[in-house]
Amino acid sequence: MSLLVVGLSHRSAPVSVLERAALSQDAQIKLLQDTVAAEPAAEAALLATCNRIELYADVDKFHAGVAELSTLLAQHSGVGLDELTPYLYVHYEDRAVHHLFSVACGLDSMVVGEGQVLGQIKNSLALAQEIHSAGRLLNDLFQQGLRVGKRAHSETGIDRAGQSLVTFGLQELAGRGAGGSVESWAAGKKALVIGAGSMSSLAAATLARIGVAEIVVANRTSDRAERLAQIINENNEGGESNEGGAGSVFARAVPMESVPFELTRADIAVSCTGATGLVLTAETIAAAVEGRVPADEAGLAPRTAAKGDVRAVLPPTSIGTEDGCPLDLSAAPAGQAVQESAGFSVMGEAAVAGMDAATLEQHAAWVDNGSVDRRDVGRRTPDDDRELIAALALTAATLGRIPERRRPEVVVGVPRPAPVLSLLDLAMPRDVDAAAHRLPGVRLVDIESLAEASADAPMAADVDQVRRIVADEVAAFGAALRAAHITPTVVALRAMAADVVAGEIARLDGRLPGLDEKHRAEITQTVRRVVDKLLHAPTVRVKQLAAEPGGAGYADALRTLFDLDQETVASVSRADNADNEDGHAENRGRA
Repeated sequence: MSLLVVGLSHRSAPVSVLERAALSQDAQIKLLQDTVAAEPAAEAALLATCNRIELYADVDKFHAGVAELSTLLAQHSGVGLDELTPYLYVHYEDRAVHHLFSVACGLDSMVVGEGQVLGQIKNSLALAQEIHSAGRLLNDLFQQGLRVGKRAHSETGIDRAGQSLVTFGLQELAGRGAGGSVESWAAGKKALVIGAGSMSSLAAATLARIGVAEIVVANRTSDRAERLAQIINENNEGGESNEGGAGSVFARAVPMESVPFELTRADIAVSCTGATGLVLTAETIAAAVEGRVPADEAGLAPRTAAKGDVRAVLPPTSIGTEDGCPLDLSAAPAGQAVQESAGFSVMGEAAVAGMDAATLEQHAAWVDNGSVDRRDVGRRTPDDDRELIAALALTAATLGRIPERRRPEVVVGVPRPAPVLSLLDLAMPRDVDAAAHRLPGVRLVDIESLAEASADAPMAADVDQVRRIVADEVAAFGAALRAAHITPTVVALRAMAADVVAGEIARLDGRLPGLDEKHRAEITQTVRRVVDKLLHAPTVRVKQLAAEPGGAGYADALRTLFDLDQETVASVSRADNADNEDGHAENRGRA
């Protein structure tokens, strides 16, 4: 039998497909039951989170296993196999072990190092144990995966970027560089959670934990929103009122139609739905913050010189009057005028900034007709031009662009007001209009910005260390698995040897009926020692060889050499599995 995993995740499929393929608890149980009932699989476990759906199985045939597991995933998810197949990935044997260990360490998470997945793996194992779909292989695999994940978090600094996606996003909103905690930032705020799936539920629970005063849940299916609000209220003391002291929170559910209104009173909004279009447009967000941002900060006021900046606004120069130039530089906005001493040309980009399309077309036609900047005429030679062109070509090849030849003017931007609405968009494709980034009083963090923030985190050394841990653990698990594979054969061989000894002692009793008990015991012990010594070296060596890559064939060789009964070996395996399941039943929930 061999380990096989078939699944899809945020790395292979868009969130819209993951949302459609999401499985309820009942659907997960039915999928596991149907998997172990299928011919290629002997045991199965399912890891189903908001970002991944992975079916693990112990199969006896690779291709038949892939086909069966893919078909079952499609059937139970409700997504057609033809549509689902392009997003599926397959891992087999050591690669499957490596994948689960990487997932457990957070290396395959949307935010590298997040620890939420450890709890999800534990829940997956508990479900498989509860319905008896996990045998020895998957029990050992998932238990070891939990240990590897815990080891990675305890022995490395991966926790520095190891928050859940929700926590990481909220920390980005709070401003990690500001020095304050996310709890102090969230205290007393009103939060709106859009969606009631796994990620939205996690967001609501996290918001409640960090101390918001109110959580409003909006979802297209009202009963799911009400159920989530009820869970939040039940899990938080003082949930009926937010006046019960620090940490109390009140949750309520509203229909999706109420989102624009609720947004006007929210301080934080988290959205993660399976919608194919925008849930929050820039217009809706702008309307929500209207009146909450000071009037002198809400508009795009004209740019003025910074305090202490003595630079005067430069008047337009006569260079704009070059014969035939259609540009009226005297009409250019402040800050777009050009200074003759800076070496600007009416053909340069500074001259055309902000011009309408019709004027730009006239300017382009004028340039194409051969007009030149007369200041350079007579001062440049063909050799100078060739040198300049060669230098520009070299720079463009190196940098991928032609650099600015002038020193840009210092632009004083309009100070952005402190955000009155913080938006966290965890959906793919996005729920929130990206234009919200530019709205005064709005702070938006989405999947793209989270990925950039995570990529910039100083954790490369920690990731490398975790990868080495995973590689070592995969090798150790594979060796133990291969060694365990030959154990039933070794046990069957020793059992056969014991039967031979017992038979020979019985024959001796028949030939020497007068043999006293003392001598009989001595003879029996001597024969057993001879047999044990003869079997010791080969059985120890065969276990060592079997633990090496490609060592699975030694069990078959041992059975052939000693003519071991296959049913005897199988009975030993069944007994081991039964003992293993009993042990896991006693320790269930302690992982």
